[in-house]
Amino acid sequence: MVITPIKENIPTDYSLENWLQSPPEGTEWVNGELLEKEEVTLKHSRIQAKVATYWRNYKETSGQGGEVYTEVPCLTNKQGRRPDVAYLTPELMQQYGEPAVLPQSFPLIAEIISPTDLAEDMIAKSQEYLQSGCEEVWLVFPENRWIIVITKNQRLVFISGEVVKTQTVLTGFNVTVDELLGS
Repeated sequence: MVITPIKENIPTDYSLENWLQSPPEGTEWVNGELLEKEEVTLKHSRIQAKVATYWRNYKETSGQGGEVYTEVPCLTNKQGRRPDVAYLTPELMQQYGEPAVLPQSFPLIAEIISPTDLAEDMIAKSQEYLQSGCEEVWLVFPENRWIIVITKNQRLVFISGEVVKTQTVLTGFNVTVDELLGS
């Protein structure tokens, strides 16, 4: 998903501290600038909803607990981010509750990649998440029908016809790439 500088009625002196207290809907704080996430496509939204629903259902049926969110703000070591889908463990829910902005990255994050996203930017974003508390990032490429799962120790690519699995968080979750990405 491409992000662009805000051009609306947000003050130019808007700071990271302002964003942390009350992040405007659909924005991220990146490299000292308030950026607005571009509108998503129907496909992006459908896949985002599917990932969130599948993770939510699995955390309930497996008894692992926690919570699944979409477009929820968190703080990395450098930026204020808003992952497409994020899972918060019961332990972190107990530690932090539900603040306006989670003060670290979520343990499990999925980013749905749009055709306008640059691969280098998304890989850098996944590394940023991993350096600030995230344990596992899913980069979901709907057009190529790939899901890249990244942890601190490994990078795995799952393609059409394969089963994608969580590696370190929400253990035991698996689904076929085709089922998750649909038609």
